[in-house]
Amino acid sequence: MTPPANGILIGYARVSTEDQDLSLQMDALAKAGVEPARIYKEKASGANEDRPAFIAAFKALRAGDTLVVWKLDRLGRNLGRLIQTIDRIKAKGAHLRVLTESIDTTTSIGVLMFHIIGAFAEFERNQGIERTKAGLAAAKARGRVGGRKRQITPDQVAELQRLTRDEAEGGEGVPVREAAKRIGISASAAYQELRRIAEEAGADDLEG
Repeated sequence: MTPPANGILIGYARVSTEDQDLSLQMDALAKAGVEPARIYKEKASGANEDRPAFIAAFKALRAGDTLVVWKLDRLGRNLGRLIQTIDRIKAKGAHLRVLTESIDTTTSIGVLMFHIIGAFAEFERNQGIERTKAGLAAAKARGRVGGRKRQITPDQVAELQRLTRDEAEGGEGVPVREAAKRIGISASAAYQELRRIAEEAGADDLEG
């Protein structure tokens, strides 16, 4: 059972590009009661595997603490991975509060919203499986069995996913290029494989 929210507030703010301003999120987090020194901020795409500020914020969480973000999509763009992240926050005995959505896992309504999001994530996963099967069936009908030929082995795929996944999600948070170098494949092949995995999972981009 998750401990009550009697700890500290830890903020996380992110924008996708260098020319975007963090001020709006910083002001909202401060207004919510997060001390400026406890706000972790960075400029990185939600699809970027290298997000050191987010990893640092996650590591700073202790049981009873609450991670505060401006919008849910600040935590990531892939809905499935987003649910994983929230699950890991809960596993630490910490809470999540999203300022612009009705999500606050310290309240019963917030927990309900969390489960609704989880239901949508499960729906998206099932839709992705159906699309993948349909794609393979179409490829077979055209005389191509097994779909697109992979450039890397299944073991390398698994290791690539593990290395590039955020630490908050059970990985090492290694940049894609470094992960590719470690397992002995090209960076382009690594990016292509990660895109393929996302497409087959049916992951929608929350940021559009």
